[in-house]
Amino acid sequence: MSILKAVNLKKYYGAEATVKAVDGIDLAVESGEFVSVVGSSGSGKSTLLHLLGGLDRPTDGNVEINGKPIFSMKDDELTIFRRRYIGFVFQSYNLVPVLNVEENILLQIQLDGNKPDKTFIAHVIETLGLTEKRTSMPNQLSGGQQQRVAIARALASKPAFILADEPTGNLDSKTGMDVIGLLKVSGQKFGQTIVMITHNPEIAQMADRTIRIEDGRIVG
Repeated sequence: MSILKAVNLKKYYGAEATVKAVDGIDLAVESGEFVSVVGSSGSGKSTLLHLLGGLDRPTDGNVEINGKPIFSMKDDELTIFRRRYIGFVFQSYNLVPVLNVEENILLQIQLDGNKPDKTFIAHVIETLGLTEKRTSMPNQLSGGQQQRVAIARALASKPAFILADEPTGNLDSKTGMDVIGLLKVSGQKFGQTIVMITHNPEIAQMADRTIRIEDGRIVG
């Protein structure tokens, strides 16, 4: 069953010299599937990820999650939907500077007034090598450590979907493989669907399926 579906998805920029960042993509992702997205720089990978997660609205087309067209939602409704059902991991970390590591990890859960699964979160923190950094502030962490916090935050609420943009880009190879292993185990255990952008062919091969994008279109 396709739990995530993009239908004729387009995102164009500019009026005269139109840039077709995403140009008529049709994509179906099955429940629990782990999909990697590869392509050259500027091919439209990140734009596609933002559209799939409802962070940007398309020029045309739609994205359906569980059969529900997400762009028919109003902005406030879409924000709540994203927070409850999608875990995001970006290269830029997006940590809250005035919150420590543990507070950043729990933030999304607390915004919804939910009770965190402390055993699971402790396991995520330990796996990502953050146990000794629980009370550290983001400005006290290296780039790789901040990325691990961002990944832990995305996993903490056990979202139905995880959308990851180069989640291992700032990590050493061993930690990167550990992180992908954790994503796979989490996806299998909680039935999560994962869509991940990566430039690393070894990382891409760990997914169930790899999609290649060039010039805003799926080419393989």
